Amino acid sequence: MRFAVTRRHKDPLRDLTPDENRDLESISHARSAPAEAVTRAKILLSVAAGMTYQDAARSAGRKSGDAVSALVSRFNQEGLDALVARHGGGGFQQQYGTEDQARILREFQRQPDPKQDGTTTWSLTTLQRALRQAEDGLPQVSTYTILKVLQEAGYTWQRDRTWSQAGQVIRKRKQGKVVVTDPDTAAKKDD
Repeated sequence: MRFAVTRRHKDPLRDLTPDENRDLESISHARSAPAEAVTRAKILLSVAAGMTYQDAARSAGRKSGDAVSALVSRFNQEGLDALVARHGGGGFQQQYGTEDQARILREFQRQPDPKQDGTTTWSLTTLQRALRQAEDGLPQVSTYTILKVLQEAGYTWQRDRTWSQAGQVIRKRKQGKVVVTDPDTAAKKDD
C-alpha cells in the first residue's frame, strides 16, 4: 500500500479573493487566452481546492510539483500577474549600447589599411579583429553582434564578397562607376 506523503509548504497559497477566484475560473475556461495562462489558472484553482502540488501539476498535464510551488509563491506576491509568462532568458540579450554600435559602424566605414588590417575589404572576422585590437575598441565583440549592427544599419553582404548599403547599387556606365539609389527602399523594407 502506498501512502501520499505531504510536506508542509513554506509559502502555501493564500486565500483567494472572490474577484481572483472568478478571474481564475474565467481564464481556466478561456479559448482565446494564452495556453500557459490557462494551465496556470487551472493549477492555482486545483491547489485552492485542496490538491497537493504534485496532484495539481498532474491534473494540468505537468510533472513538477516544485514548479507549482514556485507558481503559488509568485501568485501570493503578484496576484493574477503570475499567470503571464516572463522572458525565459534564452533570447539575444543586447550587450552593446548605442555608443558601442556607433563605434562598430565607424570602424566599418573606415577604409581598411592592407598593412594594418590585412585586407582591402571588410569581412566579419577582419572587422572583429580590428575592433578587438583598437585602443578604444570592443575586446569581446562577436561576429554575430557585428552582423546584427550592420544589418540594422541597412548593410547587406553581397555575392561579390563586399558590403552594400540597402537600396544602393553600383552600376558600370561609360563615364565609370555610378551609385544608383532606390527611392522606395524604406517602403520595401517595411513590407
